[in-house]
Order: sequence, then structure tokens, then C-alpha cells
Amino acid sequence: MGHQGKREFVQVLRLMEEFTQQHVHEAVREALQLGALGFDPVEHMLLCEIEHKASRLDMNLDLYPHLPQVRVQTTRSRDHLSLLPGW
Repeated sequence: MGHQGKREFVQVLRLMEEFTQQHVHEAVREALQLGALGFDPVEHMLLCEIEHKASRLDMNLDLYPHLPQVRVQTTRSRDHLSLLPGW
């Protein structure tokens, strides 16, 4: 997401000015499970949790074209070796 991604990351971190780290962590985890990345879905998840409302985001993110989508893959240990000189 480039520069915009850095801005959104900072916005997500700033959510900890109003919410606990645990709440922000859980909201990020839920947004990632849905494949939605960015400030808006994380804030949405937080507000739903605080207000005890069900999230309106669902697995069909085609309904939310403005939200960036992400696929997070698990890294293998040997992938990290490529970062070391001489490997």
C-alpha cells in the first residue's frame, strides 16, 4: 500500500490512544481474518466490540470495494536466510 499503507498503520497505532492494546490487537486480527486491511475495517471492528454490535463486514468483501484487501502468507524459516549476506 506504499505511503498510504504507512499512514494507515500510524492511524491504527493511534487507536491505542482511545482503546486498549488488547482491543486493537483483536480488531486487527479479525480484520486480517476477513482479508480487510487498513484503518477503516480495524476501527469498525473496535467500535462493534465496544458497542456490543455484530460487525457488518463479512467474508464477501466484494461489497466493500473501497477497502484494501490482503492475503497474508506464512513465511518459512529458510526465507529469512535469503536476507543474510552469503546465503
